[in-house]
Amino acid sequence: MKKQLITALLFCAVAGGIMSAAVLAEGKTFVYGTTGYGVQMGDEGLNPHNNYSGWSALRYGVGETLFKYNDNMELEPWLAADYEFVDDTTVKINLREGVTFSSGRAMDGEAVKECLDHLLAVHDRAPGDMKIESIEADEMSITIHTTEPCPAIINYLGDPYGAIIDMQYGTDGVEGDSAGTANVAGTGPYIATNVTETQIDLIKNENYWGGDVKVDNVIVKTFSDASSLAASLQTGYIQGTYGLSYDSYALFDGNPEYTINSCATSRCFFGQFNYDSEIVQDEAVRKAITMGIDREGFCTVLMEGRGIPAKAAFPSSFSYGNEAVTAPDYDPEGAKAILEEAGWIDTDGDGYREKDGQKLAVRWLTYPGRLEQPKLAEYAQATLKDIGIEVDVNNTEDHLSIAESGAYDIYVSSLTTAPTGDPEYFFTTCALENSAKNRSNHKIDAVEELYEKLHQEFDKTRRGEIAVQMQQAMLDESAIFFVSHLNMGIVTKANVTGMAAHPCDYYEITADLDVQ
Repeated sequence: MKKQLITALLFCAVAGGIMSAAVLAEGKTFVYGTTGYGVQMGDEGLNPHNNYSGWSALRYGVGETLFKYNDNMELEPWLAADYEFVDDTTVKINLREGVTFSSGRAMDGEAVKECLDHLLAVHDRAPGDMKIESIEADEMSITIHTTEPCPAIINYLGDPYGAIIDMQYGTDGVEGDSAGTANVAGTGPYIATNVTETQIDLIKNENYWGGDVKVDNVIVKTFSDASSLAASLQTGYIQGTYGLSYDSYALFDGNPEYTINSCATSRCFFGQFNYDSEIVQDEAVRKAITMGIDREGFCTVLMEGRGIPAKAAFPSSFSYGNEAVTAPDYDPEGAKAILEEAGWIDTDGDGYREKDGQKLAVRWLTYPGRLEQPKLAEYAQATLKDIGIEVDVNNTEDHLSIAESGAYDIYVSSLTTAPTGDPEYFFTTCALENSAKNRSNHKIDAVEELYEKLHQEFDKTRRGEIAVQMQQAMLDESAIFFVSHLNMGIVTKANVTGMAAHPCDYYEITADLDVQ
């Protein structure tokens, strides 16, 4: 870490307050505003072994994984040099030479084994994804043994939770960290000097293995208000941003003082029906809601054309995406007919249907951290009212505890469904009985049986075919509905280079970042 560190107050009247004191190095500073960091997204702090905080480690240049994804979502070695499947349950990974952690420790087989062993001991998703039985370390290689064939293990090692950190340094953080956050020693181009739930302060890693790091300081600041985010970019308080509201892009599009970099991603906004809730146990209600949401209108009107209507978990760029499945179109008249046939009728003339004295009202749970989700809630509230369904929206930062309590009928969130370039990620995260994020609380036998085939299938074409069947089984059950895929945009000042949107929705701050 630089000896010539100085402490400076960077005053920034954004997001309703003054930016906290930051430990800065001499030289170039880049200030980044985002709505994609914080408690609501489950990615506060930098510890990849905690929830989704690995995304922050990768996004902000602190951590790196053994494998990464190029712009075509093809797998490439990163901290690994190469790999070989010795047999169906054994893979040997050779490591890149000359890599050191920001702690100063050399990355070798033992360090990687320590990191992965700890990940498997504490993480909610990694053990079920990778099926690792044991790991052997041998100088600059590791050999992984799985309990069963796991063709996607290399893809999962590129998941942000697989960021390789120095476990001897630990995850205890640094002075100034707030409760619930953690700092780590990664291998990336930046080192965190301060980590809170709303801000990360970074300085360049002078010993970065990947070459020269051009910017000396990066400050990542979280925003909950889209208007403040846009205003902060206009006034120069920040120099780049991810998470602008869609109507804000017009402020910067065509203006030579700014650069907009966009790309289509697999981030999907979707709803899961809570099978433990009596009202949505009625399949007619689930079908009617699925048919009563105008996806085209939402993407065109409220997402300002920066969303792509979704029928499937994956966009059309994937062979197993939108074009491969059959899902109900927006059909309010058809939805009304289904409800009528099921006995849901507006008997008192208040515009909402009833059955056996029960009003057709559903509790819609979402959160404001993703700006699209409150908009979707309002839009669905209006379109579902047209077919006689009342929607009680609970848009709250406390969504996770409410989801755990079961006090909802529909849980609407967003997920990058194929951040590993493979379909298995979505199913293991959301769709199986034991998935960590199965907010439907369901078990669909066909999906469970197909997953066993998917998990052990090495042929990529066949994996895609099974993924289509699994999505179709969920759609036929009306267990889930998909609304939109995101066309991600990063907006920067024109003098900022080396920062681009990526299809997997990470790798935002890299060594290529520069400020002229």
